[in-house]
Amino acid sequence: MTNHPHKNILLVDDDHNDVTLMINALREAHFGNEIIVAEDGEEALDFLYKKGKFADYQGDYPVFILLDIKMPLLNGIEVLKLIRKDRSFDKIPVIMMTSSRDTRDLEECYDNGANSFVVKPVNISDFINVVKKVGQYWIVVNEIST
Repeated sequence: MTNHPHKNILLVDDDHNDVTLMINALREAHFGNEIIVAEDGEEALDFLYKKGKFADYQGDYPVFILLDIKMPLLNGIEVLKLIRKDRSFDKIPVIMMTSSRDTRDLEECYDNGANSFVVKPVNISDFINVVKKVGQYWIVVNEIST
């Protein structure tokens, strides 16, 4: 199994409570990855292209992206489509973390290159456990090509 402590995780979500829970869950799991938070789709793209408030960021691309669907400015599916159109980001796993149980969202995400679709549990402890498991899979279990 490979660990990627030098890589960051990009967390894209406009819900501050969900962001706090996900950060805490990932830190509790002791992965050691830097967690970058983008509050909307435009910020996520700014991070990937090192523009705006991320213009001076010197780090590498993320080991994976946790991407919410329902966000202002650019929603998660729009961001996913833009990410998948750029070959620079081909190898970055994109995990859709959403409260949506809409099968059209599920299908659209997979049709546009999402690597995983995870519905956020309502129960807080379940939510934390799901985030830990997602992190464990994409950081510890999954082998990536560099």
